[in-house]
Amino acid sequence: MTERAPVPVDVVHRIAAILERLPECREHDAWTGVAWKTRDATVAHVFGGEDGLVRVTFRAEPDEVHAFQHIGPQYFKADWGSNVVGVVLDQHTDWDELTELLTDSYCIQAPDHLAAQVDRPGMPDAG
Repeated sequence: MTERAPVPVDVVHRIAAILERLPECREHDAWTGVAWKTRDATVAHVFGGEDGLVRVTFRAEPDEVHAFQHIGPQYFKADWGSNVVGVVLDQHTDWDELTELLTDSYCIQAPDHLAAQVDRPGMPDAG
């Protein structure tokens, strides 16, 4: 079996800095790599692939899922879950865009009362 690429510690720290500021979102060891959950719902999962690439998966709204299937090779629709998408992380990663995507994933996965506490670009301010 081919070995999976290790996830660089700085990548884990960057994703943690995005997600752990959100209410009740915590880091957990995953079957491979690291995942962040709110309650029992996975918000994001970063892992290395057997091809040497590091990826992060997360949840997206239905119209975004369709876009991820067609936007380009850095982005993908996962083979599991109807709304699981992801991006390959490399030196070209747009971390501002990834912050928005991961925040949106949190809001999809979190209970409504927690998601309502999050300021999202293009959304009314949380109250």
